[in-house]
Amino acid sequence: MTDKKFDGTSSYVATDDLKLAVNAAVTLERPILIKGEPGTGKTQLALEVASALGRPLFEWHIKSTTKAQQGLYDYDAVARLRDSQLGDDRVHDIANYIVRGKIWDAFASDDQPVLLIDEIDKADIEFPNDLLQELDRMEFFVYETKQLVKARNRPIVIITSNNEKELPDAFLRRCFFHYIKFPDRETMGRIIDVHYPGLKKTLLKEALEAFYKVRDVPGLKKKPSTSELLDWIKLLVAEDIPPEALRAGDSRKAIPPLYGALLKNEQDVHLFEQLVFLDRRSSTQ
Repeated sequence: MTDKKFDGTSSYVATDDLKLAVNAAVTLERPILIKGEPGTGKTQLALEVASALGRPLFEWHIKSTTKAQQGLYDYDAVARLRDSQLGDDRVHDIANYIVRGKIWDAFASDDQPVLLIDEIDKADIEFPNDLLQELDRMEFFVYETKQLVKARNRPIVIITSNNEKELPDAFLRRCFFHYIKFPDRETMGRIIDVHYPGLKKTLLKEALEAFYKVRDVPGLKKKPSTSELLDWIKLLVAEDIPPEALRAGDSRKAIPPLYGALLKNEQDVHLFEQLVFLDRRSSTQ
């Protein structure tokens, strides 16, 4: 177990409750399950924890087709068959066809690593349960070579989920849970300052005002995220958009400039236009 504490980094604004959750999971030697809206820094957290604690990082990004076994190892039977047809001497040692997965790589690390299992909810419902024993005992058996693989150092396991599907109770019981709340304006201002330290305060104020106004529109199919706000500000700076251009004024300019960085489908654009126009019309009556 590491003696260091995670306290955020110069490039990542971590709230006090997030820092507390990470350090609690490390102390308990349990995986930390991180949920939150897309774009709130769940994946980035693992990179920052590894950087802050000076630990190697192993990233396993889950897809809908990913199987739990792949995190441990794969047996490449096709390659062995091909080599046998070619008369390759490698075929006599089955270990030549065992491909290590990210969990095995983390278990083999000489230093305590950080293991990221990213977007676990993309896989099928049985995926988390299939990893219970391995993450609990920190070991697994390679049947082809009759080898028991044990973790040299218990990894700091960070698991992210976008809440696309419910995770099994047995899996949840073994995790320390934390939900990253969407940043309030003060926290968001600190995040922006990390990425754009020279940003003019007037532009920051108007950009945040416009951004949260978009997020507050009821019925949006996809609310803009932190990463999308950062992209938008980058464009505002690059195009030298003045702060006053972001203020509500002309009802024909209901949508903020360069809105394509914030709103990602035509239904949300149309909805926003309608609601802002109706709001302005009612305020003039």
